[in-house]
Amino acid sequence: MTVSKALRGSSDIAAGTKARIRLLADELGYVPDSAAQGLRNRTTKLLGLVLPTVANPIFARTVSAIEERAHELGYDLILAHNLNLSEREEACIRRLLSRRVDGIFIFPVYRLSPVAGIYEELTKRRVPVVIMGHRAPFCAQFYNVETDDLRGSELITRHLLELGHRNIAFLCGPSSAPWAMERLEGYRRALREAQVGTDDRLLFHAGNTIEEGEKAALQILHEAPTITAVQSASDMSAIGAGNVFLNQGLRIPQDISLAGFGNILTSEHYRVPLTTVRQPKLRLGAAAMEMMVKLLRGEQPPPRRLPAEIVVRASTGPPKT
Repeated sequence: MTVSKALRGSSDIAAGTKARIRLLADELGYVPDSAAQGLRNRTTKLLGLVLPTVANPIFARTVSAIEERAHELGYDLILAHNLNLSEREEACIRRLLSRRVDGIFIFPVYRLSPVAGIYEELTKRRVPVVIMGHRAPFCAQFYNVETDDLRGSELITRHLLELGHRNIAFLCGPSSAPWAMERLEGYRRALREAQVGTDDRLLFHAGNTIEEGEKAALQILHEAPTITAVQSASDMSAIGAGNVFLNQGLRIPQDISLAGFGNILTSEHYRVPLTTVRQPKLRLGAAAMEMMVKLLRGEQPPPRRLPAEIVVRASTGPPKT
């Protein structure tokens, strides 16, 4: 019992005794059994994080911020990739539950259905959950951290309008994702405020990948050759579109301006540095961990919506006269 108390730092053990016991433990290579501690304390000091893929640069800094703060607080983080597949997301969450994690961060796989069985199960189990991003009907019951995507997108469109652009194509994100809908609405709102008519023929589906952005750019060149600027719901699809424009002999921004959303590292070092919206990735991660700590304490923290800001680089300029 004395050894156990000393290794836990109990205040009723003399400092000299603690030091001798810890020295001997180090010499013997003793490592406390975290599983046994978990059984005693009814906590595992494990947190789960489910995301599409760590290879996507949009997630890297947010995950890093969560892990750093979790480490400071004595938690280990288990990563699981849902690959944007709802079936895999469910499997990932169930595996984390089987590990008895104390809480779960989820970048959700968005779907049009208003309910999802695994999220209802999380509610019944009363597992502390923080949604990383916008809530949809199927996960509306959980706490979340998000970026003000509507405002960020509106700022980008205003920037293009102030440069003199009027024919601005928009590369839409996934239709099931609330963040994509907010960014589309920000674009439309800025056009309405500037009394520039919105034209659905200037909307092109581009998903959230470079490949989808390339396909959308080819469609633009065939269907909307008079546009002078392209605004994308993501940096990835903007970069894909930019590749096509440059390979077709167009100059950015002299012939066509290009703007993205996200401010991934690649955007700053792209062939033509990309004007974009900076998402507060580190602050999102820190806010998520702060929210999780409060949930673990039994508190009810308010949702967090963090501001985004525009970053103007070389890919946007006045329209060609």
